[in-house]
Amino acid sequence: MQQYIIQRLVLTIPVLFLVVSLVFVATRVIQPGFAEQRAARSLTSTESFDAAVQTIKRKIGTDKPLWKQYVVYLKDVSTFNFGESLQTQQPVISELKSRLAPSIELGILQILIAAAISLPIGIIAAIRQDSWIDYVLRFSAVLGLAIPSFYLGTLMLIVSFKWLNWAPPLTILGYRGFFDDPVQNLQMMLLPALAGGFASAAIIMRLLRSQLLEVLREDYVRTAWAKGLRERTVITRHALKNALIPVLTIVGLLVAILFGGNVILESMFSIPGAGQFIVISMQNNDFPVVQGLILIIAIVLVLTNLVIDISYAWLDPRIRYG
Repeated sequence: MQQYIIQRLVLTIPVLFLVVSLVFVATRVIQPGFAEQRAARSLTSTESFDAAVQTIKRKIGTDKPLWKQYVVYLKDVSTFNFGESLQTQQPVISELKSRLAPSIELGILQILIAAAISLPIGIIAAIRQDSWIDYVLRFSAVLGLAIPSFYLGTLMLIVSFKWLNWAPPLTILGYRGFFDDPVQNLQMMLLPALAGGFASAAIIMRLLRSQLLEVLREDYVRTAWAKGLRERTVITRHALKNALIPVLTIVGLLVAILFGGNVILESMFSIPGAGQFIVISMQNNDFPVVQGLILIIAIVLVLTNLVIDISYAWLDPRIRYG
C-alpha cells in the first residue's frame, strides 16, 4: 500500500501542472477580453478607452507576450501570489481565504449528510431486494434525483418561514464561522446542506444498492453465509468494502458538482462562499480573482480525487499499479 500511495502522489504532480496550464489557457486564450470589459465599466471622462485598457493590462500582466505571461504565471502560482483584486485592491489570496472556508464547510456537510442518508438506505434496499421497503426507498431516490437542489432549498425556506416560524439567522446577524459560533454557523448551513445533501444521497444510494447486489452474489460472500456468520457481519466486513469502491468515484465527481451547484444555494442563503464570489467577480470582470479562484478550485478537486484513489487501496488491498 505504501508503494501505491507514493506512485499516486508522483502521478499527481504532472496532473497539477496540466491543471495549472489549462487554467492559464482558459483565462488568457479562451476569454481574452477581461481588460476591455473592465475598462468599459470603469472608464472616466479624463482618459481614453485605449489608455484605460492598457492600464488594466499592465496591472494584471496581460500586456506582455503570451510566453512571458506563462513564465510569470507559473512563478506566481508556485508562491501562491495571485495578484490584487481589481475591485477591492486587496490581495486575491486574502479575499479567497475568507470565502473558501464557507464553501468547503458547506460541501463537507453536504457529503456527510448524503453519506448518512444513502449508506443505511442503500444497504437496506439491497438486502431487502424487491420488497415493499426496497420499492419505497427506490422511489425516494428517484424523487431526490428529480428535484433540483435549489428548488428543494426554496421549499425548505417556505416551510421554515410559514410552518415552523423559523428562519436561518444568516440574513439577520451576518455570517459567522464555525469556530466563531458553532451553533449559529450550523443553523446557517443546515438548510443548504440538507438541500444539496439530499440530491447527492439519491445518487449514492442507487449506486450503492446496485453494487452491493452484485457483491452479495460473489462466491466469497456465499462462503461467508455458508459459515453461518450473522447478516451484519457478512454485510459490513465482507460485502460493503468492495461495494464502496465505485461509490467513492461518484463522491469525487459529486465534489465537483457541489462546487458548481452551490453557486445558487450560496446566493439563496446569502452564504459568502467561493461560488457566490466567483459570480460577482465575473460580473465585475475582476480577472485576478477569477483566475485565482478557478485555479484553487481545480487544485482542490485534483487533491480530492487523490484522497479517493488512496482510499481504494485501503478498501481493497489488491488494487495496485502495474
